Amino acid sequence: MSNQPDTAFVGLDKQLCFAVYSAGIAFTAAYKPILDPHGLTYPQFIVLLALWERDGVPLKDISDRLGLDPGSVTPLLKKLEGMGLLRRGRNPRNERQLFVELTDRGQALRPLVGEARCAFIRAMDGEESILKAREEVARVTRLLQTSLS
Repeated sequence: MSNQPDTAFVGLDKQLCFAVYSAGIAFTAAYKPILDPHGLTYPQFIVLLALWERDGVPLKDISDRLGLDPGSVTPLLKKLEGMGLLRRGRNPRNERQLFVELTDRGQALRPLVGEARCAFIRAMDGEESILKAREEVARVTRLLQTSLS
């Protein structure tokens, strides 16, 4: 048996990339009823998640944590700032560095994480299935990042 990959056509429904893409759409839809009452989108929510983990950080730290370029994160930050959920400002020791910190109003939304987690635990028949799925997705991500670098 050859170690060469099979280059035959594989349809959309058998593509891992499409399954992950579809799962992403499903996650966004599942978060919608939790986030809509607060006027948040899923991308805004993941920015808040990063800040709830570690607040008062440079823009670069947020973009690195999310795996996005700063130009993609900046519009999200501007919108969240306009909503009164965070503040952006320059580092007094390095004027070129933009710092981001949550406001009290932004911190007050932190319970959304638990609300979403409970909803997903119910939807996926328990926390164990979430942990297994998350670990497998993380493994795939590591494999792809390693093979593409």
